[in-house]
Amino acid sequence: MQIQFNTDSTLENHERLQTYFSEELEKTLSRFDDKITRVEVHLGDENKDKFGTDDKRCMIEVRLAGINPLAVTHNADTIEKAFSGASDKIKRVLSTTFEKMKSH
Repeated sequence: MQIQFNTDSTLENHERLQTYFSEELEKTLSRFDDKITRVEVHLGDENKDKFGTDDKRCMIEVRLAGINPLAVTHNADTIEKAFSGASDKIKRVLSTTFEKMKSH
């Protein structure tokens, strides 16, 4: 599974985050590994230098063989919480999508 990260300029320690988040995504999405061609993760701070609640954003887009891409977004007060929320959402979306495909 190929995982690509995109971050805005406000995030620090992107290498550490990238390594940690890649490992977590590989664990979370391991059961779908044979169906996923690429995962794109977009991390950012929507307010940049201003303080705000739930202004950290994580968008995860999953590219699947023969199916349109699936994407989810989650906002939280930290980038780690935003990633965790988006990761949970994409796992549910993939489970639902593949369950529906089995029934048809």
